[in-house]
Amino acid sequence: MVLEVGAQAPDFTLSDQHGEELTLSEMVAEGPVALVFFPFAFSGICTGELCELRDNLSIFADSKVRLLGISIDSVYALQAWAQQEGYEFSILSDFWPHGEVARQYGAFVEEAGIATRATLIIGEDRRVLASFETAPGEARDFGAYREALAQLP
Repeated sequence: MVLEVGAQAPDFTLSDQHGEELTLSEMVAEGPVALVFFPFAFSGICTGELCELRDNLSIFADSKVRLLGISIDSVYALQAWAQQEGYEFSILSDFWPHGEVARQYGAFVEEAGIATRATLIIGEDRRVLASFETAPGEARDFGAYREALAQLP
């Protein structure tokens, strides 16, 4: 079960598609962060979801929320995918230890070895400000992002 609103978000450091290490506690010191867990780079639903985010980055910028994708793919796969799709936001690799961050956030599907489609918005004190997820194989409704961002303080 994904972390709920009010929960303390575990700190982590992961590499993005450029090999840069990003640490949650450092990022949230600058403002809220949206963590978007997804199963696989290059898959149809995930590509559709992240392209929709790419095409609507302004709603995150307007809310002063930094967008971050997270999957169990390697940095190299994420780099190729981000270049192919023109993603200008960071996509983090939870490759090794396999899915460790997704597990800490309750967003790991043990039977499949993948992250589920979970979204969490983390505030300055690493508190979960918003949290939603969909069943495997089901794309998130973009309206859920709008609703979550609208509720931010």
